Formats: sequence, structure tokens, C-alpha cells
Amino acid sequence: MLQEPGDGSTIHCPSLRDELEARPSPFITHNYFGGGFVSDDDRVCLQSIKFATERSAGSKSQNNLAALRPIRISENARADTTLTLPDHAIRSGPRETIYHNPKDTHVAICTVGGICPGLNDVVRSLVHKALDYGVPESNVLGIRFGFRGFYDRDHKPVVLTRRMVEEIHLEGGTILGTSRGLPNVAGIVKRLDLWKIDILFVVGGRGGNAAAESIHRECRSKKVPCCVVAVPKSIDNDLLLIDKTFGFETAVEEAQKAILAAKVEASSAYRGIGLVKLMGRQSGFITASLAAGIVDAVLIPEVQFTLEGEKGLFAYLENIIETKGHCVLCVAEGAGQEMVDCLGEQAMDITGRPILKDVGLWLKRKMKAYFKDCDIKYIEPTTMIRREASIPTTAGDRVYCKMLAHGAVHAAFAGYTGITVGLVNTHYCYLPIPLIIQAPRKVDPTGELWNRLRSSIGQPVFE
Repeated sequence: MLQEPGDGSTIHCPSLRDELEARPSPFITHNYFGGGFVSDDDRVCLQSIKFATERSAGSKSQNNLAALRPIRISENARADTTLTLPDHAIRSGPRETIYHNPKDTHVAICTVGGICPGLNDVVRSLVHKALDYGVPESNVLGIRFGFRGFYDRDHKPVVLTRRMVEEIHLEGGTILGTSRGLPNVAGIVKRLDLWKIDILFVVGGRGGNAAAESIHRECRSKKVPCCVVAVPKSIDNDLLLIDKTFGFETAVEEAQKAILAAKVEASSAYRGIGLVKLMGRQSGFITASLAAGIVDAVLIPEVQFTLEGEKGLFAYLENIIETKGHCVLCVAEGAGQEMVDCLGEQAMDITGRPILKDVGLWLKRKMKAYFKDCDIKYIEPTTMIRREASIPTTAGDRVYCKMLAHGAVHAAFAGYTGITVGLVNTHYCYLPIPLIIQAPRKVDPTGELWNRLRSSIGQPVFE
């Protein structure tokens, strides 16, 4: 059930409490380092604003619950049911009562999907907090190369000791490795049972969270008593309800360097144009967050545009160039996909998602054909930021990674399963995985972020 029995206003999170033995937390002796414990009755409000009317700014934005009522969410493995989303979520944090005996608990950690800044920070904090609970170092396993490590004999799990993870947060990428592809869920659950894993942490995006949900359901079906808890990652910040995903802040900071470089290039050239392509497969949050004060025009997947014509993009850029001598254009990788020239059918990746057509190179060609006497510089930092993830996290992201990881460990020891931990309205809470993966979170073209951007740079609608 989505709603908790007796409390229709709160999202219900699945748990294994009926199958596990309750016991006092090991942190009771010092009242969790003097900070106290969280009650199961503590609630986080999912909507912080009560809108007076539907005409109020932001009332229809996908960043608030008005866009999610009603939702379609799977209550069980057999049927989908349309339900109304409650107003509150269960608060994240340490409980006085736990449901695993730490000294006998076996933990596995898996990083899946694309890499982004902060993965090592999360792995490090998961290990540290599990050891703080009293889990023996020999009982904390790191699964190599994503879900592949569960059944690939060439890449066996590694024991994650405190010493091993002590400085990994200073590196980019993930020390465990990662991979893409649809997981062998039945095979993974067999391994969880064989290795007697009590807690599985899956660090991933929408695909990784969906896989964690499938593993959770298979564990319940096969009566394998393993708590499956996800930690949401996404450079694109495209998970529903959650304020932000880890890695986003670092990506914004790093992407800003590319935009500043484009600004310098464009302003130093005669009729210079700086074109920057940034991350944003379906959601343009990075591009939209960076534009104010630097960029003259922004293109994101959520907003359609035209290139030519009196009200098209090129006419607008020409006017900017005539006014100040140069311009900077920022485009998200998923923008304008329906316009990009592509021979044959669109290719698919191994997970079945369409492979994006290169809107950056396409725009560069179109601009060169239109602007005959302009100096166009094209910058694409996405590989460095997303795929190599060679940069350490910002201070803010580092703290956020630690809080998410600690919340995930607290959730698992509280007996919760099939859930993810996230920041909602500045408070950490637990959410059932199906809730956040039902659709990508997107920039609302009528919402505050996009309208603030347009008002700050004066961007019209390119019709």
C-alpha cells in the first residue's frame, strides 16, 4: 500500500520489521553522539507552499506535488493502481530501535549506471556508518562493476575496510567500478541469499533505482530477508520530488568554467559566438541554473524552439551580436532532438534508451551556414564532467553525499526496504522507489526557474 494504515496522510515505506528481531540501537549509550534519535512518527511535508489558486506562480510546476496528483504507481507485482499522493513522508535518521544485529550483519554496496562526482564520497560514508553501527569490516563487501559483479567470476567482490576507503573521496569516479545494462535480477537475488547479505545499498539514477526496486520485489517473492536501499544519483537532477541529487552541484560548478571560457572566446573575437553543450538528457536543470548573467540564450529539452524566421533563435542572436558584438548560447544535450538531422533509425543503447543525436555539432553546422562572418567557438565539457567524473566534489556536494549515505544506513538498520533517501523541502526523508522513478523530473516552462532565467537574460519564445 502507498498509504500507511491509520495515517492516510503519510507515504508508506515497505519494511522487513515483521520478519526481523527488534533490538536497541548501539548509539543509545550516548544518545547518538548527543544529537538524539528520530521517531517513526516524525514527518516531512512534501509540499512547502499552500497555493491560493491555480494561477499562483509555480502551482503547476513539476517541482511540487500539484503535478503529481494523482499518480500511477505499482502497489504490487501484479497490478498498477492510481492513487492520490499523501502530504507527508517518513523522516530519515537514526532510530532507537534497530532490526539487524550489527555484529552478524553482512552489507553489500553497488554503484551502477553512469558515473558522476560524489560516488566515492557515498561509498566511503556508507562504509563508515555501517562500521559505526558495529558491522565487522570483513562483512562489508563492494560489488565490482555494477550488478555485473554479482555473477561475473572475473570480478569478485572486495572487502571494504575503513583504511581502504579513507581517502577515496579525494578521487573522481568510483573505486568499485560501474556498468550499464539490464541486471539479471534472479541471479542477483540468488547471490544475496548465497552470500547471506542482509543489506544491499544500490547507488544509481533512475535506472539503478528501478533495478533496486526489482531486486527488492524478487527478494520478497523468494523470501530472501535482505533490505534493499537506494541512494539516488543524477547529474541531470531528474528524480521526482527530491530537491536535488548528489553530483548536480559539482556539475554546475564545473560547467560554469566552460561557459565562462565561451564568454571570453566570444567577447574577444569579431562577431564572436560561444556555443556550449551541457548535460541534460530530458531535463535542463544544469543549463537553466547557469544562464543568468553570462548566457544570451538557452535551449533545453522541455522547451521547443525554431532556428530561422523573424521570431527564431538566429534572428535573436543576430540582434544580440549587433547590440554588443558577441553572444553566448548554451544548449542541453537533449534539446531539439526532433529537429536534428539523422540518417536511418535512431540507435538504442543496451538499456533500450534512445542514443541522443548530437545537437551541439548540428547547431554549429547550422550557425556556420547562417552567420557567414561570425567566429564560432564550440565547447563540449560533458565528457569530462559526466563520463570521466575526474573531479572531486564541491564542499556542499560532499556534505550532501555523507548525509544521504548516513540516511541510507539508518533506513536499512530500521528495517526499511525498497526505498530511497532524499532531500525534500530541505529535510531528509524516505520515499518508496516507485514514487521517484515513475517519470523524469523536468524544468517547468511555466515555473519559477525558467521564468526567472528568461527575465534575467530577456530571452523570448523562439516560435
